[in-house]
Amino acid sequence: MADQNNNQLPPDTMPQLRVMPMPADANVHGDVFGGWIMAQVDIAGSLPATRRANGRVATIAVNSFLFKQPVFVGDLLSFYADIVKVGNTSITVNVEVYAERNRLQTEIVKVTEATLTYVATDEQRKPRQLPPLTP
Repeated sequence: MADQNNNQLPPDTMPQLRVMPMPADANVHGDVFGGWIMAQVDIAGSLPATRRANGRVATIAVNSFLFKQPVFVGDLLSFYADIVKVGNTSITVNVEVYAERNRLQTEIVKVTEATLTYVATDEQRKPRQLPPLTP
């Protein structure tokens, strides 16, 4: 996914997650806590990983995380997640987050980008092999 500088969301793709932060998710100045954003990124990244693993996954690494712009209460956040690498038991996912601001004249800003790695786990929460891809 490329940076969007033309005031639009990434074309031809659906977000994994859309959410609007509320006052409880922010400090007294209305800036949303980074930890709250990180939790939402983890949820969004786990969705394609869970589908690829055909079951349970656990986050094993946050490989990179960059807050590019602040997030404010009332921003509508769209989380886009793409699998970028698959190992025997692990799945690496890139997540990009865009904020839609100012409802009447929408401004769209890329606010966060991250790369996370998940591992497929069995019922005992031990790593397991990923199933083969089916056409």
